[in-house]
Amino acid sequence: MAIEMIPEWLANLEEEDVAFIKRFLLASGSLKEIAAQYGVSYPTVRLRLDRLIQKIKMSESTESDPYIAMVKHLAVDDRLDFDTAKLLINEYKKTRKEGQ
Repeated sequence: MAIEMIPEWLANLEEEDVAFIKRFLLASGSLKEIAAQYGVSYPTVRLRLDRLIQKIKMSESTESDPYIAMVKHLAVDDRLDFDTAKLLINEYKKTRKEGQ
């Protein structure tokens, strides 16, 4: 595939995420095998896959507001807890409505 044809959701991923996807595919989607390769538990691999799925879904969503997109990215990357992210987004939306 030519570099120009790489989907945006794939281009937005970090190198370690792409490496995880490659290993996942080569292991025929076996989370148990991936857990063994990384030397971690099955739930740890499942959590990583769930976060990767969230990243991909988020990159496909058409969030036009950069602040909201940034807060969502922080939550998916576990740099901000989900409840705090929701609170920040809701308060931000309220202030935007009041300012209009």
